[in-house]
Amino acid sequence: MNLYPIIKTLLFQLDAEKAHHLTLKALNRSAPLLPYLSKIIGTPGKSKTVKPLSLMGLEFANPVGLAAGLDKNAEAVDALAALGFGFIETGTVTPKPQPGNPLPRLFRIPGDQALINRMGFNNMGADVAASRLSKRKTNIPVGANIGKNKDTPNELAHKDYEFCFRVMHDTADYFVVNVSSPNTGGLRALQEAESLRKILSGVQEINHGKAKQKPILLKIAPELNEHELRDVVSLCIETKLDGILATNTTTDRNLESISVSDIEKLGNGGLSGAPLKQKSLQTLIHLEQIIAEQDARNKLCLISSGGIMSASDALERKRRGAAMVQLYTGFVYHGPKLIADILSCWYSNPTD
Repeated sequence: MNLYPIIKTLLFQLDAEKAHHLTLKALNRSAPLLPYLSKIIGTPGKSKTVKPLSLMGLEFANPVGLAAGLDKNAEAVDALAALGFGFIETGTVTPKPQPGNPLPRLFRIPGDQALINRMGFNNMGADVAASRLSKRKTNIPVGANIGKNKDTPNELAHKDYEFCFRVMHDTADYFVVNVSSPNTGGLRALQEAESLRKILSGVQEINHGKAKQKPILLKIAPELNEHELRDVVSLCIETKLDGILATNTTTDRNLESISVSDIEKLGNGGLSGAPLKQKSLQTLIHLEQIIAEQDARNKLCLISSGGIMSASDALERKRRGAAMVQLYTGFVYHGPKLIADILSCWYSNPTD
């Protein structure tokens, strides 16, 4: 029995952001009970077929992770781990706390199984996130997705990423450099080669000076063309990054269930969910081809995110070179059962 559809119906009666915060609070309060409620909420049970993965020097419980954005402040890491994720990504975290963009800023489009958000890196700051991660009980890998404050000019952006990396180095298991959110003005300009080199080199310099180095990945936008993707891969190899996370949300509005005027009323923001599927998949396909040509070390790990709404979607990403996948909007629409479905499909197709 899976009660998540009923839970979702109730949550969807509320404003999207209010439902988001209510869900995190409920998860925290019910964390000790979640392992015993697996059949009710659809959490994957223990299975001999699900095996840990060793990637980037870490051991992941399974290949299905939670994308950044749902637990920005590391509030419910233990509870989310109990739902069956193999790894969790917190953030996006910035050096200083910031409120993000004005409300409303999160919208559901159920007819397209999509979300639009323009949150704007609302978070409590790196110090709070680091403190909370230091108290977590789960032993699955937890990553920190890091960004810059809204009021930091792009020419100084590297300092923000370096600050977050220093503060969270001891408590996060891996890091994701986020220069691809469409919701902070000018942020995507940091994907240009010289700006990106400055950020990645600075973070790696700190990393190499630590007794224990942490894996670092780059999260990219789905709008990058093949030439830009080649530059990104070259730079990741040059700076010895561990992987690429593809992709963030899109600025496209290929929605079918609502009118053009209603789309315009929703305003700016990143679109996620089913309408992002093909764009994110094509980015992954191009990346796999480029990495095969350029990465002589064969060390760049590909994690796929964006539009994964079913087990078949995840399996397609696996076939196209993704070592692991991340969920956000698919999790909102389908709940923990989606994790179980993906794991069943993933391990029943070992040769794909």
